[in-house]
Amino acid sequence: MKKAFNEIENHRVERFLHSQSCDWITWNFNTPNASHMGGVWERQIRTARNILTSLMKTHCQALNDEAFNTLVKEVECIINSRPITVENLNDPDSLPLSPHQLLTLKTKAVLPPPGDFQKQGVYCRKQWRIVQHIANQFWSRWRKEYLTNLQTRQKWVKQRRNFRVGDIVLVKDKDLFATRNSWPMARITEVYPGDDGLVRSVKLHIATRDPKGKIAQLVRPISKLVLLEGE
Repeated sequence: MKKAFNEIENHRVERFLHSQSCDWITWNFNTPNASHMGGVWERQIRTARNILTSLMKTHCQALNDEAFNTLVKEVECIINSRPITVENLNDPDSLPLSPHQLLTLKTKAVLPPPGDFQKQGVYCRKQWRIVQHIANQFWSRWRKEYLTNLQTRQKWVKQRRNFRVGDIVLVKDKDLFATRNSWPMARITEVYPGDDGLVRSVKLHIATRDPKGKIAQLVRPISKLVLLEGE
């Protein structure tokens, strides 16, 4: 394979791709034994490893090899379901791009199986129910840690950027985050500044439908929002 790659005429391939409106990507790999150079994905690995280590201290006796392998796959699905673009945000029938879609070439979100997986299920003999309960625990803990990394909560000693109309945000709402692998993104349509000119609450256009079939409109404080992309 290395010999075949060396025989490729990169300039001809690049010109052909450009003629087909495609991009030519040059891959740059990290130095071997330098994991600190991959800060983004190494940070994701660390958050997953820390939470899994904590969960295994409690549930390791309840899992066999196959069940643990299934749990790791569920964890992988949870982490790869996070949105990485803001396209199709206003379409309830479509989803923003996620790593899961790139890996599986599927456009639908991977929702958890139906059922109520309570703590008591850990003591049953069905390994599948045990895995689903632990996966729900991982989702709850990892989501909180991941959102905390995205949203800085330092003391306001200097004025910061206000939220603006058109900003894309992630909504930290317990009801909207109730389903595993769900990431409620929204676009700000109105802002409500106070007397000092600082915005403390906004109106959101979120890509879900209310019981009447209309696009949902929500009003939320800025403490429940994570800015993903400015207008």
